[in-house]
Amino acid sequence: MSTLARAKHQAKAHPLALDAILALAVLVCMVAGSFVEPRHRDSVNWVLRTPDLLSLLLMTLGAAALVFRRRAPMAVLALTGTLSVIESVTGDPRAPVAMSAVIALYTVASTTDRPTTWRVGLLTMTVLTGAAMAAGPLPWYAQENLGIFAWTGIGATAGDAVRSRRAFVQAIRERAERAERTREEEARRRVAEERLRIARDLHDVVAHHIALVNVQAGVAAHVMDKRPDQAKEALAHVREASRSALNELRATVGLLRQSGDPEAPTEPAPGLDRLDELTGTFRSAGLHVEVARADQGTTLPAAVDLAAYRIIQEALTNVQKHAGPQAKAEVSVVRVGPNIEITVLDDGSGENETQDSGGGHGLLGMRERVSALRGTLTTGPRYGGGFRVHAILPLKNRTPTGEDPA
Repeated sequence: MSTLARAKHQAKAHPLALDAILALAVLVCMVAGSFVEPRHRDSVNWVLRTPDLLSLLLMTLGAAALVFRRRAPMAVLALTGTLSVIESVTGDPRAPVAMSAVIALYTVASTTDRPTTWRVGLLTMTVLTGAAMAAGPLPWYAQENLGIFAWTGIGATAGDAVRSRRAFVQAIRERAERAERTREEEARRRVAEERLRIARDLHDVVAHHIALVNVQAGVAAHVMDKRPDQAKEALAHVREASRSALNELRATVGLLRQSGDPEAPTEPAPGLDRLDELTGTFRSAGLHVEVARADQGTTLPAAVDLAAYRIIQEALTNVQKHAGPQAKAEVSVVRVGPNIEITVLDDGSGENETQDSGGGHGLLGMRERVSALRGTLTTGPRYGGGFRVHAILPLKNRTPTGEDPA
């Protein structure tokens, strides 16, 4: 830390000591000024003179009051102003007692607002100058009287300038701190959104493939003794489902790698172009799935394409897990105006009602995906049995206040 920096730190740490030093300096200046006077009006030669005791007392009291200028600026200004008026009326008119009032006025202007500075400054200038002109021994137009007017104006102006600069610097500092907090909050929000998205993808991948593995493993265990060929086929499906799960997990976990990592996977995210492959995995697990598409070859945005795929995947996974062994599922993909509508129906018995409760991560993940695209999702049991998942995804993002296009 430099010497100047240490001095500033010490001054801020001990303001009373700093004001005491300032008061002593002002007293020295006032006493020194009171010992000289011009010999002639137009001459620059100066001679020594002796100030009277009243002037010395008033100067000492005015300087001593400046020690407390930060604690009570208005009171100090009133006291030093009163001493200056007394000096102008009864004492030596050339004794610079008003110097302490100028310092006090500067302190008031630097610590209050501008309207207060204007009112107090004008009052101080009027009282001190008026007292000197009206009741002082010198003519009203004497340069000493005009000097009081000028110096009080300078004190008020300087204090207001310091206050304005201090407020400007504080505003810049607060703006910078607010911008930093905003950046940190935005970074935390993005991290939370990314974590949620990765968790959602992991759930979709794991739930889908583990459900298929569970079904095929159960089939293999059931027919292992009587129909070994069918058991081998089921185990082959288990192996294929496990391989697919590992591939998708590797692709999802690869999102956590640092940018530029050459080992990060580059496989594109799945979409509706892989719908036949997706439904085929469920058919191989014994679920009867029918697919109807009327999207007329629409090219979907990447986010909409992925969301549609994941919604169908999660809905069929729920059918596989909850609808019963004899359930049938219907999947439809329809283009309706500016939207793509996804519908998954099943006619299962609903022996396990957890998907209807809305508390599972699967339905929650669907809602989050649809909400992120500003679409709508409707889920619930069907009349007569079964479950229905219906999602409307806009092909273009809408503003938060936008209406659903008809």
